[in-house]
Amino acid sequence: MIKQLRIKNFKGWQDTGLIKMSPLTVFFGANSSGKSSISHLLLLLKQTVENLDRKTSIFPGNSNSSLQIGSLIDVIYQHNRNNQIEFEYLWNLEKPLLIRDLKSAKEYTATNIRFSAAIGLQNHLSSQVKHFSYDMYDENEKTLSVHMKKKTEKPTYEIETEDYELIKNVGRAWDIDSPVRFYGYPESVVANYQNAEFLQELNYRHEVLYGSIYYLGPLRQASRRLYSWSGSVPDSVGYAGENAIPAILAAHDRKLNLRERKRKKLFEELIAEKLMDMGLIEEFRLRPITDEKKNYEVKVRTKGSENLVDLPDVGFGVSQVLPVLVQLFYAPANSIIIMEQPEIHLHPRAQAILADVMIDAIKSREDGERNVQLIIETHSEHFLRRLQWRIAEDVITNNQVSAYFANTNNKPTSLEPLEIDAYGNISNWPEDFFGDEMGDITAHSLAAMKKRMKESAV
Repeated sequence: MIKQLRIKNFKGWQDTGLIKMSPLTVFFGANSSGKSSISHLLLLLKQTVENLDRKTSIFPGNSNSSLQIGSLIDVIYQHNRNNQIEFEYLWNLEKPLLIRDLKSAKEYTATNIRFSAAIGLQNHLSSQVKHFSYDMYDENEKTLSVHMKKKTEKPTYEIETEDYELIKNVGRAWDIDSPVRFYGYPESVVANYQNAEFLQELNYRHEVLYGSIYYLGPLRQASRRLYSWSGSVPDSVGYAGENAIPAILAAHDRKLNLRERKRKKLFEELIAEKLMDMGLIEEFRLRPITDEKKNYEVKVRTKGSENLVDLPDVGFGVSQVLPVLVQLFYAPANSIIIMEQPEIHLHPRAQAILADVMIDAIKSREDGERNVQLIIETHSEHFLRRLQWRIAEDVITNNQVSAYFANTNNKPTSLEPLEIDAYGNISNWPEDFFGDEMGDITAHSLAAMKKRMKESAV
């Protein structure tokens, strides 16, 4: 789980400030307020980690990527060539990292890692890592730090450590190459030093972090009347939800329970139950239409209807929320799930219940706790109101929720944490957060009163 995040000079953000992350982290704000840019930074780094070119510090994306930025100058704050994109984040490790210094026989343990980096322009288009650092913590106590930075006016880099002495190999005075992507120590570091092998482990742990991130965009693929499935197991539902049905089929034997000691449910049963809880359907069937079981159809029955119909014949909201529900429960343990506008095309009641579904996803179990983290960008007041209610009921604690508002009234835009107490109250509710509701009510009452007076005078 990512526990903290901070971004500087990226898109519209001069500085987000330190963002405390929780199992459920929610970003609110008006259109073009910059709230999506926070998750976009993580997606940009993820696609860079997954890019085959190890020398590309930032991969701008292609037609198959979740994000396409053009070039680095397009996402640098105010397009100022002198600015550098800076970011840092703290994450906890699924398994602690143990580092043994063979020379001193000292051991270092890391349960959390803080990574920070700065990336700027090398020329008009290409990017270059200026420096990056790893700070390792055993719980809250720092145990070891390693830094890599570019030498002034030279294409090579140097390594610095704190509380750990790197011992040079005799006769090895090679220059240290540029980093692997934006985060990795090159092999020349291990070649230069006798006791630097653990740096390769840091590279690997970073790749594990980004391998655990799954993204679902704001516009999901329209439903179809026929789905093909060859038996493969998709990694996720896809950026546009295109793999939602294959994911349900691939998970047909999986069983989850939403609370400890609650009855386990088959994956398809759980998804159907959530669609029914949201009031979208009364019945859900996914079945093969050929003996070879390669082609499948989805039939649903809506409220008040006696007949099963194809998925495209019901409201658009069902096809848009189905990938959301599938991804929430399909992702493996220790996943980080990023979603933009999961409530799109849903009516207010369903938007509110979606908050309950996400709480269930956080608390769900499959051979133990799944320990998933949700990072959500939304416009929904109904979603937030339901979260406040559930906090007051102790279904979820206020410490398990972090909520932020992108305030464009400040110049530059600021990211303000919503202070939610144990009763679900927000003590610093921003002005016109979801529009001027009371102003609309007052204006409506005044207009109605004037109309009545005018009609009575006739």
